[in-house]
Amino acid sequence: VQLQASGGGLVQAGGSLTLSCKASGRSFSSYAMGWFRQAPGKEREFVAGISMNGGSTYYADSVKGRFTISRDNAKYTVYLQMNSLKPEDTAVYYCASNLLFTTYGLQRVPRYWGQGTQVTVSS
Repeated sequence: VQLQASGGGLVQAGGSLTLSCKASGRSFSSYAMGWFRQAPGKEREFVAGISMNGGSTYYADSVKGRFTISRDNAKYTVYLQMNSLKPEDTAVYYCASNLLFTTYGLQRVPRYWGQGTQVTVSS
């Protein structure tokens, strides 16, 4: 599985961005998908996850109510709609595949990772 993330950029605080992650391979709909981020000097953190059919989602407390994860299995694509962005959302964002999550968070590290896309939020 190869993952290609896009959509990052520079935005002012309060603005919005939508990240996309296009997957290759025919097994896209068989995997839960997720978004992670890593800010300078910090560890990579789990931001959002979505189940195989999109029926279950998970959000980190820091983004709950502002970010929305979705997927289109017909297009092999997962999205992250980010609203009300804050400077602390600045990070490199990574999409990932074949993870396991519950309502308590990440339970298994993803098997597949895409390259990152930079999101910078100015104050």
